[in-house]
Amino acid sequence: MTDHSETGGRDVHTVRFPAATPPGTTDVLIVGAGPVGLSAAVELTARGLRVAVVDRARTATLVRAGAMGHTPRVVEHFRRWGLLQRIRAAWTYPTEWNQGTRLVTSLAGHELLPTPRPSFTGREEPPHSLQEALRRPQTALQQVFLDRLREQDVSVAGGWELREFDEDADGVTAGLVDTGTGRRRTVRAAYVLGTDGGRSTTRRLAGIRREGEHAREKRLRLIVRTGDISDRVGAAPSGSNIVFNDTASGFLAAVSTREWRVYAGPYPLDHEPAEEELLAIGRAAFGFDLDLELVSATTFYHATRIAETFRRGRVLLAGDAAHVRTPGGNLGEGFGDVVNLGWKLTAVIRGHAPQTLLDSYDQERRPHNWRVADHALERSRRSQRTLAEIRRGGIPDDADLSPEATLRRTRIGELLRRDHTGGDGVAFDERYDASTVIWYEPGQLADEPAWRGDVYEDDPRPGHRAPDGRVDPYGGTLHDRVGDRFALLVLTEDRGVERELSAEAAARSLPFTVVHLPDPGVRSVYGTTNVLVRPDQHVAWRGTRLPDGGAAALLDRVLGHRAEQQPQGPLLAAGTSGLAA
Repeated sequence: MTDHSETGGRDVHTVRFPAATPPGTTDVLIVGAGPVGLSAAVELTARGLRVAVVDRARTATLVRAGAMGHTPRVVEHFRRWGLLQRIRAAWTYPTEWNQGTRLVTSLAGHELLPTPRPSFTGREEPPHSLQEALRRPQTALQQVFLDRLREQDVSVAGGWELREFDEDADGVTAGLVDTGTGRRRTVRAAYVLGTDGGRSTTRRLAGIRREGEHAREKRLRLIVRTGDISDRVGAAPSGSNIVFNDTASGFLAAVSTREWRVYAGPYPLDHEPAEEELLAIGRAAFGFDLDLELVSATTFYHATRIAETFRRGRVLLAGDAAHVRTPGGNLGEGFGDVVNLGWKLTAVIRGHAPQTLLDSYDQERRPHNWRVADHALERSRRSQRTLAEIRRGGIPDDADLSPEATLRRTRIGELLRRDHTGGDGVAFDERYDASTVIWYEPGQLADEPAWRGDVYEDDPRPGHRAPDGRVDPYGGTLHDRVGDRFALLVLTEDRGVERELSAEAAARSLPFTVVHLPDPGVRSVYGTTNVLVRPDQHVAWRGTRLPDGGAAALLDRVLGHRAEQQPQGPLLAAGTSGLAA
């Protein structure tokens, strides 16, 4: 890691996991030190739990980096963890390279569809969230998370592989092996959280199968290294592009000032393309002849593989260990898993809730992941059909500036505009409409609009993300005020609900806060006078008065004490394609 680079920040090329010995006992053993596993450690540690992280690898490298783009919803989590500024300061190419995702014939070629550029003098509030999307590689996130965990003396140990575990009524005994020396180590934990990727050892040892559609073909994610190309693309080229030409297609994205990610394929599952073929695709993506070094090539698939359950006893799964799908924002779903699970694990371990609360993690996150996976797979197939249509009609050479070539590029842009849809639903619509710990309104589930990946409207009903907004003139947001606790939004001068619910929370020693916003504007957004928001910023209940049974019945429901009560509508079938249909 270079502390002072030409970017003005840090170039995080290699992240080194600590060479340490895992502790003998802990509350939660996290298997996997990727961004999801380390963020889970940050989340749980902030809630006061003892956490240990192990990973069979000893390093993570930039040139194997996966997802780089992070939605405003993910940035909301970074902000709540108190790490947003650190993540902003941890980049691997200058931030002025971030110019939106351009649709181009090549990096040096022609823009096919205009992309809004950042404005230095004017700034509009982004829709739905007060945070803006950002691009940082996984290694940058891992280093920030590791720095925070080191400051808090949290055990993170590289070079340790999970080999076995034995579960009993009180916890899990995990057997680990040092991959270098073969030394064995036993860790006793209340729970094990598997965040160890698509080939998860944790999932396999737990006997959890996966469901979904297998890939019919494969693609490659290349990292290529260039020399100085500023004479051809300028000192601040676009760092994120989608290329359409006869040889290359898909992302061309900077991961550093010299390394770029390029996509190749599709190929038959058994085909191994030669290095020169891959380098030719890379050169076509740049749009000019240049010296390229192939640094890495990793295989990925347009397919859906989702665990049949995200919880089996005291073993839980998150991130790619729980769900792998067609690429495009998957890391955000992993962070969503962490935020959903974090407060629930804490409530169970602290004695505020029974273990049945953890069943709601599977009830809430797995249907969401099926929705997003179905959407991503269909979007990918639609994009492939459009690319084939474009190539059949011909793509002019970048050097062809004739009126005919210009007209053809315009028509290609029109085809892309037809298929170019937004992703606000994927980013924000984590609706939980099949949960036993949400107090739904009468008839709500029957009236829910169909989930769509491309559109989203703020929805204050139970199960939905609580709409955010500024609550003071100094930039504080509602989500800031909710923080890590349950929060009651009191949008009226009547404090009857507040008194009863606060007393019940205090009797249970439940972390709880009250936010007073008797503003007609806020009340019009939320449509009522009292709103109970969970620590993951999802609405658990809303109303003008407490439900039958009062505050005790409400908290029993949202903490899983009455998990046998089903939501007012059918539970969605696990593994069902097209859940929103």
